[in-house]
Amino acid sequence: MELTSLPGHELVLRGIDDLRHGSGSVEALLVSIGAPRLKQAGIDVPEPLPEAEHRLYELLAAEEPDAAHGRYNALVRQLVSFEQAADARAR
Repeated sequence: MELTSLPGHELVLRGIDDLRHGSGSVEALLVSIGAPRLKQAGIDVPEPLPEAEHRLYELLAAEEPDAAHGRYNALVRQLVSFEQAADARAR
């Protein structure tokens, strides 16, 4: 499946690559959160990181405590947008 035309593909592709390389980046944690749905859409996702939701929030809070909640929600919205587009394309 061609992913580069889907919204948020930069985050997801970077996250998949980071997971393959063992990174615990923001993007890798985000892909870990979405791994079940991404796999269901036919996307090859490496083994997700455990407790990704909590780890992502903690990472964002360490970077910018006052903006963590907003950034977390914005990232999840981008993931959901990507997942919805991938689901539609897979059908």
